[in-house]
Amino acid sequence: MAAFPSSGFPVIFLLLVTFLSSLDVSQQQPLLDSAEQESVYEVLSSINSAISWRTLFPDDLCLSAPHGVVCDYFFEEANSGNLSVSTTLPQTVHVTELSFGYVSDYTPNPPCSPNSTLNSLLFTSFKYLRKLFFYKCFTETPVVLPNISSSSFGAGLQELVFVENPALVGSLSDIVGNFSNMRRLVLTGNGVYGSIPDEIGNLVNMEEMTLSRNHLTGSLPSSLAKLKKLKILDFSQNHFDGNLPVSIGNLSEILKLDLSYNGFIGKIPYSMVNLQSLEFLDLSFNSFGNFGVPLFLGQMPRLREVYLSGNLLGGHIPQIWENLGGISGIGFSDMGLVGKIPASMGVYLRNLCYLRLDNNKLEGKVPEEFALLEFVNEINLENNKLSGRIPFSSKFTAKVGEKLKLKGNSELCIGEDFGSGKKSKKGSLQNLKLCNKTDIPNPVLYKENNFVSSFSSVQVSSSPFGLLILGFLYLLW
Repeated sequence: MAAFPSSGFPVIFLLLVTFLSSLDVSQQQPLLDSAEQESVYEVLSSINSAISWRTLFPDDLCLSAPHGVVCDYFFEEANSGNLSVSTTLPQTVHVTELSFGYVSDYTPNPPCSPNSTLNSLLFTSFKYLRKLFFYKCFTETPVVLPNISSSSFGAGLQELVFVENPALVGSLSDIVGNFSNMRRLVLTGNGVYGSIPDEIGNLVNMEEMTLSRNHLTGSLPSSLAKLKKLKILDFSQNHFDGNLPVSIGNLSEILKLDLSYNGFIGKIPYSMVNLQSLEFLDLSFNSFGNFGVPLFLGQMPRLREVYLSGNLLGGHIPQIWENLGGISGIGFSDMGLVGKIPASMGVYLRNLCYLRLDNNKLEGKVPEEFALLEFVNEINLENNKLSGRIPFSSKFTAKVGEKLKLKGNSELCIGEDFGSGKKSKKGSLQNLKLCNKTDIPNPVLYKENNFVSSFSSVQVSSSPFGLLILGFLYLLW
């Protein structure tokens, strides 16, 4: 390869430097509009007036800004007849993200003060804003969220997030406005009140709507069903009531549905069987009642967690577990459940980590198959009418520890392998008596839907005649 002549290369280099220095740097790197920059200073001052923002960041805020203030460059198109020609250099720069409130050392947003206020410039000066985020900024002094539903604010907004701002108050209908591009609306732990307006159905690009821990009331509008792209819907810990609309079954892309701690009544709609992508379902602590555990849950194989505690659904625990082997968490506390615990729960739910069946009216023995749950780290069976020997080994109980909860079942007992001293009986085992020989079942092969287990809830007499019957049954299987 030919080398540059020693005398020519410096000349070329100097010409290149001269050419670059002659370029208008402002065209390569446009500056933030002075009015927009002034608005940023005003907003920062309203969040924390104790910090001298202008002194710390005296230059163009899009070149050097505090964490939480993000800019982006915009290219304009020049029309030439019927053609639109994009320029190669950015023409303007604007603030696109504003995030306030310390979250962590990895996201050190401008910290809020106890006297933080909500500057009105936020809703008038940032036409290109895509994300607005506040975390623990309005905690003491009451701050009223202005009516922005009819303003031009939010035309390009994609994320509106207010988290843990209990002093922030405002009507939800005043907030939901011209957010046609909104993908994420998170208002959790605030003082937002009112009902959900029908206009919520206009937010057709919404992927997450979390409105938990506010003061929202009323029933859910059927227009929610228009949010076809919704992945997360969390309305937990509010004051909603009424029946769930059947149209909720139209949210076919939803992954998480949390309506816990409200006042919903009636029957859990069968249309929810259409939520075939659903992985997390929490309807606990409402007033659904007297219709039993929904059988359609057995037709939702992608479920990973299901929580129905605190609803007086009543009835037996259904045999729906064969297709739900991926479930890791079940919360069926305080539901008025009766009858026996199905052995099939231990057979099929091999990934179960968390199980609560406490404060019901369940009776009979704890299924021997529960000893097969190798990943479980919490089982709560307190305050039922269970009886007989617990199937858990000393090794199993040592692993689960205090989270194996069995008290309130006076007829449960433990085997001799736990010993008789208090030191050997820890946690809820301290209240259990030692079993009599008649309480200890003989293990036999258990078969259900072609699944054979080495544990059984069937008791067979230890007499020779009983063993003969056992051998005969084994040959039949």
